[in-house]
Amino acid sequence: MSLGNSLYKNLKGDKVIWMIVALLSIISVLVVYSATEAIAFKYRLGNTESYLFKHLGTLLLGGFLLYLCYAMHYHRFKVAAPYLLVVAALLLIYTLVLGPTINEARRWIQVPIIGLTFQTSDFAKIALVLFVAREITRHKDYIKDFNKAFKPIIVPIIIICGLIAPSDLSTAIMLFVTTATMMFVGRVDLKYIGLLLVLGVVLFAFLILLGDLFPDLVRRQTWISRMREFLHGGGNEYHLEQFKMAISNGKVFGVGPGNSVIANTIPHPYSDSVYGTIMEEYGLFGGFVVLALYVLMFFRVGSIMTKSDKSFGALVVMGLGLSLVMQAFVNMAVAVDMVPVTGQPLPLVSMGGTSIMFTCISIGMILSVSKYVEKTNKNSKQANTDNESTD
Repeated sequence: MSLGNSLYKNLKGDKVIWMIVALLSIISVLVVYSATEAIAFKYRLGNTESYLFKHLGTLLLGGFLLYLCYAMHYHRFKVAAPYLLVVAALLLIYTLVLGPTINEARRWIQVPIIGLTFQTSDFAKIALVLFVAREITRHKDYIKDFNKAFKPIIVPIIIICGLIAPSDLSTAIMLFVTTATMMFVGRVDLKYIGLLLVLGVVLFAFLILLGDLFPDLVRRQTWISRMREFLHGGGNEYHLEQFKMAISNGKVFGVGPGNSVIANTIPHPYSDSVYGTIMEEYGLFGGFVVLALYVLMFFRVGSIMTKSDKSFGALVVMGLGLSLVMQAFVNMAVAVDMVPVTGQPLPLVSMGGTSIMFTCISIGMILSVSKYVEKTNKNSKQANTDNESTD
């Protein structure tokens, strides 16, 4: 008990977010262990423990990266932002041209020697959010000037989202919405935000046209077919039926851990479809708890943002937090047929290497800002107390 109290007192930053990370990690271990039974029998002779230990190792590595980012002063991210963006653009180009095709998509590159697959869009999301936050902060005195304020922001957004979209449209759209929201919060003139939205629509239309005319050039057309199927019906009935069955079987409190039926029938019950597994094993109650944790994270991110006296820190927290919560909502919305099937993992819950690691990096950056906001507010209160004592 004393160890727990000591850890609680010494832990800096938003303690509610720390709690959310711990709870989602526990949920992740429980769900992934039960959801990997089918794939374990297919590839590992029923050895589900191998997937469990691999997932635990990924979570531990993610926790280390989270703590590393949390321990840094968040101004280091501001200095690194331009270099990270250049690296992100180069990696996305390499992925688009030379990346291996996995599940009919070129989203990954393989790290030499260790053979780890690396999804470059996860890295690009963080790099672009940091860069946009930096540029809005740098040009805040010229926020209505097109040449000095808007060009340095809109060009990177269009380039990065344009490089992501051919293979992963849902990620590109969410990143586009996130950065546009950052511009709105950063008080960029509304006519420039409107122009950004127009350019985004033009880019989307151009990619569809390019895919129809040159299918070999834009190899990933699944997102086009998924949108058409969602709007006109057909194609995704099997997935939707399985999700409905999961909700029906789970009822209020679920069928219990390890008793899921859809974990053996639906594709990727441990990653893209993990929310369906949660709804069946833990019922509506479990699904609501997971939803509530992400909603609570959104409100805590808003609290940190409003308390921050530095615009860069506030924009970083808002951008990274909005990106994570939006991704979670999209994953859960797929389960109830509110959006087309997207292939978005549930942050910090779905099994996956780079997804968990970059989620942890994002949360570590948020907690880094939170830590210094907390320190600044504490020093300010102390100064006020000292002044009152002097008076």
